Amino acid sequence: MKISQKLDYACRATVRLAKRYDGSAVVKLEDLAQREDISPSFLVQILNELKRAGVVMSKRGKAGGYVLARPPGLISLHDVVAAVEPDLLEVPHNSPGQSGPAVTHIFQRISEGVNAHLEAITLDTIATEAEAPMYFI
Repeated sequence: MKISQKLDYACRATVRLAKRYDGSAVVKLEDLAQREDISPSFLVQILNELKRAGVVMSKRGKAGGYVLARPPGLISLHDVVAAVEPDLLEVPHNSPGQSGPAVTHIFQRISEGVNAHLEAITLDTIATEAEAPMYFI
């Protein structure tokens, strides 16, 4: 599965916001961009898409920044993907030919499975996993 840079950045930014989530504290764009090593100009475009989708909110002004629109346990990875790469979630259409229906059916089942997994994974889950200590042997 090939993940676009845009989707990777969106996931990293939302996970960072999930780590800092308390319902009110905002994260400045510059801090988010620096900590996740993302160009601020590209990040603001991604955050605007996430904002339009209701995943994040922004606050203007000197003390402004970004915050998740809902608690991280209520935002799924599916929400993030749908906001920035909705084509990845499209269910394949009917394929022609004698074998077309069978091939279409298989890809539809795969698509349903991917969607179900994306729905089951929340930003809270990813943020918690990112905070877990790593042990090297």
